[in-house]
Amino acid sequence: MSGRTPEERERARLEREARRAARGRPRPESAPPEPQETPEPQEVPEPPEPPPPFEPEPPRVDGRRSLPPRRSAAERRAAAKEYLHGRRPAGRGAGPARPGRARRPRSRWALAAAVAGALVVAFAAWFAVSLFQPFKGEGTGEVTVTIPDGATVGEIADILERRGVISSAFFFRTRAKLSGRTGDLKAARNVPMRRDMSYVAAMDALADPPPPDVVTITIPEGLSRAEARQMVPDALRGDYVRATRRSRALDPRDYGARGADSLEGFLFPATYELKPGRPVTQLVTRQLTAFEDAFEQVDMRFARRRNLTPYDVLIIASMVEREVSVPRERRLVASVIYNRLSQSIPLGIDATIRFATGNWSEPLKESELAIDSPYNTRTNQGLPPGPIGNPGLAAMKAAAHPASTDYIYYVVKPCGEGEHAFSETDAEFQEDVARYNAERDRQGGRSPTEC
Repeated sequence: MSGRTPEERERARLEREARRAARGRPRPESAPPEPQETPEPQEVPEPPEPPPPFEPEPPRVDGRRSLPPRRSAAERRAAAKEYLHGRRPAGRGAGPARPGRARRPRSRWALAAAVAGALVVAFAAWFAVSLFQPFKGEGTGEVTVTIPDGATVGEIADILERRGVISSAFFFRTRAKLSGRTGDLKAARNVPMRRDMSYVAAMDALADPPPPDVVTITIPEGLSRAEARQMVPDALRGDYVRATRRSRALDPRDYGARGADSLEGFLFPATYELKPGRPVTQLVTRQLTAFEDAFEQVDMRFARRRNLTPYDVLIIASMVEREVSVPRERRLVASVIYNRLSQSIPLGIDATIRFATGNWSEPLKESELAIDSPYNTRTNQGLPPGPIGNPGLAAMKAAAHPASTDYIYYVVKPCGEGEHAFSETDAEFQEDVARYNAERDRQGGRSPTEC
C-alpha cells in the first residue's frame, strides 16, 4: 500500500488533468484507476506547480473541485488557427502569440511615396484653378490701358499685371498660348478695362471685335442732303441724294411746304443702325419717321401768332443750326431772324449763300455774295424758299419760340470760341465789326474765332 492518503492521490490526479488541459490535450473520458498496492518508490520531489491559466472553481460540498468543461473539436480547431496566425486564442489554454508573426510597419519609402503623391495632386489642382479661374468674373472698377505697337504677349501680360487688370502675367501668357489667342491681342490706346479681370475677359477686351452684323450711320445736326451723303457707307445700296427727293413716308405739304422740291429739312439727324446690303431708302424712311416724332414735341403756339407755318419754323431752324456754335445762343439768333422779318430787313445770313453755292468751308468770294439766287438773303427779303439743312430738335424748339430781344445784328466775337456779339443798333454793330476785322487782320486774314 502507498503511504499517500486518498486526498493526496486525488490532488495529484487533478494536477495531472490541469497540465493536460494547458497543453491542449483532451481530457480522458474516465481517469484510469489508481493502483492500490504498489511498493513505494523512493520519494521524488514534485515539480513546482505552474500558475493556473484560469481561476479554479470553488470546491464542491463534498471536498472535490469541479473541472472546466471539455472543449469541442471545432473549438480546438479555431484555437489552433488563431495560434498559427499570431493571435492569442480566446478562452482557456490560450498561450502567448508566436514571435515574428506580427504585421510589420509600413516602410519609410512607401510613406514618402504617399506624401509625394498627395503633394503632386495638390499642386496640380492649384495650377488648374490658377490657370482656368473657374470662379473669376468680369472684374470691378475701371482701368484704362494702352498697348503699344509691336508688344509681345509677355509684354502685354506685364502691362496688365502692373495695371491690376490681371493677377498673374505668367498664367495670362500660358492661358493665351493654350487657347491659341496670342495673335488676337492687338495694340490699342485707352482701352477700357476692369480691375481683377479673368484672363479670358482681358483677352476679349484686347481682341479685334468681331465683324459687325449692322451698319452704324451717324448724321450730325445741320448737314444738308449733299453733305449727309458723305456719311452714308457703301454697305447700303442706292443713291442717298436721289432717295431723299421724295418718299411715301412723308409729304412736306402736310407741314405747309407748297413748293418743296426735296425732303431737305425733314431728314432728322441722329444715329441709325441697319443691316449691310439694305437699300438706302430704309435709312431715309427711318429719318423721316424720327422727324415726325421729334416735331411733335415742338410748341408751335408762338410761331402761329406770327403767322408762321411749321415749314417756316423748319427753315428758321436750319439757319439757326448753321449759325450757332454755342447752344445758349440758339434762341438769341432766332430772335434776330424774327425781328428782321417783322421789320422787313433782309436776313443777311451767309449760310444761305453757302447752301446755294455748295461752298461750306472756303471764304465766300464777292461774286458768291452777289449770287442771283432765292437763297441769297443779302439781296432778298424774307425767308429762303426752303431749309438749308436738317436741324435737330433743340434748333426746332428755338425757332418756334425765340428769345424776347430787340437784337437786329450779330457778328462773331473775336477770340470768343464761337460766341457772337449781339447789338440793337447799327452803330453798335459797326463797332463789333471793327473789332472783328482788326483781329482778323492781325491773324493774317483768318477768322478770329480762336486766339
